[in-house]
Amino acid sequence: METLWVSAGIELTPGTDAAIAEQALQLLMEKTSREPGCILFEIRQQKADPSKFTLWECWVNQAALTAHFEAQHTLDHLAKNYTQVAYIEKLGKIGAHRTAANS
Repeated sequence: METLWVSAGIELTPGTDAAIAEQALQLLMEKTSREPGCILFEIRQQKADPSKFTLWECWVNQAALTAHFEAQHTLDHLAKNYTQVAYIEKLGKIGAHRTAANS
């Protein structure tokens, strides 16, 4: 089974204190990277606009990603509403869509 790669863009919600949000994102990154099924969970801050961040994630499968959104630390983080999602992309290997279509 192919691993699941995800790229997501998030940005601070209006009125959010940047320093508090950055601490919370750092904690989320640390806890998520220790979850079963997590291969990679990186959050990077944009240099040109520090109110925006990019998440790079790799999971062993969709079930691991689903479990991530059910984890208490994820639920706690999301409840604080420090950031909002700008986009989410699930990614595959180059040409994988052709292989799947031909199966």
